[in-house]
Amino acid sequence: MKLSEQKKLQILKASELLFYTQGVAHTSMDQVAKAAEVSKRTVYNHFESKEVLLLAIMQDMLGSLEQGPIIVFDKTKGLSEQLVVIAQHEVGLLTSERFLRLAKIAFMQMLQDPQFAQSVNASDIGCQRYFSDFLNQAIENKALEIENIELATKQFIYQLKSLIFYPKLYGFAQITDLEVEDIIKETVKMWLARYQS
Repeated sequence: MKLSEQKKLQILKASELLFYTQGVAHTSMDQVAKAAEVSKRTVYNHFESKEVLLLAIMQDMLGSLEQGPIIVFDKTKGLSEQLVVIAQHEVGLLTSERFLRLAKIAFMQMLQDPQFAQSVNASDIGCQRYFSDFLNQAIENKALEIENIELATKQFIYQLKSLIFYPKLYGFAQITDLEVEDIIKETVKMWLARYQS
């Protein structure tokens, strides 16, 4: 690895830790340079502003996430069974240490920068990468009746986020593995009650 690339990685690693522990707004480029053990000029040679550095960190973190497999609708399997598997993978992503770390950095910045919030919100991760295709395949096979796929997708994912992800992110509830599995099953039941043919 070239020295330039090594220094870039040092900057990314150091700034990720600083942004996570003290927030983007409370972190200066001087602090980043000191933590990365490089000069301030080197930091600016790689990242022209703190905003550019933040986006690079987000891209790096998103790229390193274990997002699970892309699941295709299988008409030979029960729909509930398939949705439970999708939900399990989604919860695995949402509760992973890497995703929670990324979320904390992003959420703190989104409160102060609406434009940044839009760019983050535009990223398809986890089951969002394939869920609309899965639903369309299920509709074609007459397993589901959905008029608004975007809304149905949000209803599925946000139920998991509100009951599992946000409590874990903000630390206001401890949820056991058994409780997680129960939430997943109940989420699928409720969702299917609305959309199953």
